[in-house]
This record gives sequence, C-alpha cells and structure tokens, in this order.
Amino acid sequence: MLRRIYDRIIALSQSPRALPALAAVSFAESSFFPIPPDAMIIPMVLAQPEKAWRIATVATVASVIGGLFGYAIGYYLYETAGQWLIDFYGLQSGFDSFRDEFNRYGFWIILVKGATPIPYKVVTIACGIAHYSLGMFMLASVITRGGRFFAEAALLQRYGEPIRNFVEKRLTLVTTVFVILIVAGFVAVRYLA
Repeated sequence: MLRRIYDRIIALSQSPRALPALAAVSFAESSFFPIPPDAMIIPMVLAQPEKAWRIATVATVASVIGGLFGYAIGYYLYETAGQWLIDFYGLQSGFDSFRDEFNRYGFWIILVKGATPIPYKVVTIACGIAHYSLGMFMLASVITRGGRFFAEAALLQRYGEPIRNFVEKRLTLVTTVFVILIVAGFVAVRYLA
C-alpha cells in the first residue's frame, strides 16, 4: 500500500499541478493545516532535481504568505478562530507563557521553531496574538522557512539519487519516522510550550 502511495506522489510531483498544490499546502500549513510541505517537497525534488530551487522558492513564498494569514488569525481573530485553533490542538495551557516569551525572544523563537517539526502555525498565530512586530516576523519567517526549504532542496538535489534509493528500499521505515516527527512536533507544542 505504501509503495502505491509513494509511486502516486512521485508521479503527481511531476505533473503541472504540483507547484500550485505545493503552494496551497505551504500556505495552509503556516496557518491551519497540520501536514508540513516537506511531504511534497521531498518527492518533488527527488523526481525533478533540476527544479529544486523553484520548488524551494514556491514553498518559501507560500509559507511566508500563509504565515501572514496565521499572524492575522492571532492578531484579529484570536477571540474566535484563533482561540478555536488553539483549543483544537490542545495548546491553551502553555500558550499564555509562550505568548509572553515573544516580548523578549520573539525573533529567536520564530527562527528556531520555524526550522523544526513543531507546527509553524503555532508560531504564526502566537506572533499575531502577542502583536509581535510584523516586520520582524516577516524577516524571521523568510530566514527560517527559506533556510529550511532551500537547505532541504540543496541536500536533495545534491544527494537525491542515494536518498531516493534509500527511501524506496526502506519506505515503511522512512514513512514511520516522518509520522513520528510530525507527532513529536505536536507533542512538543502540547507539553513543552
């Protein structure tokens, strides 16, 4: 079953709809969607390494724009949509102290959390709630999301074939580790934030 899904993702990553789909996922992940764009970036770059920079650019731009939407949720809609998302993900208990930390360490929080499996939407909404400087938020978002996606694209472009062979030989292991990282990100936010 995993092999069929993997083959389908590789085939889709070469289709004309791949970049718009990546943009949609990258945008949504930065504000409300739980699946990170890496799930699309990896197969897209493996399938078309010559488009690695374009793929990273689309993911970065869409993620930063999606981050603005997440920021707006926190800034303007905290009492309605923002609070609902925080409650939905079970983050309220640690969220208040997390928000206070933005007053002191906001730029560094954005840089670190934007490069980890911790859901980026938590960071974007928290920045809006804390009314963190929009300019500093944008700068940190471009640095952290661009750094993550371009590093990923560069590594996959450079070492793509051995990585692709590894993934294809150990698809169940790679999928399991990927899912564990996503779950660990949510757990970290839930219990460490």
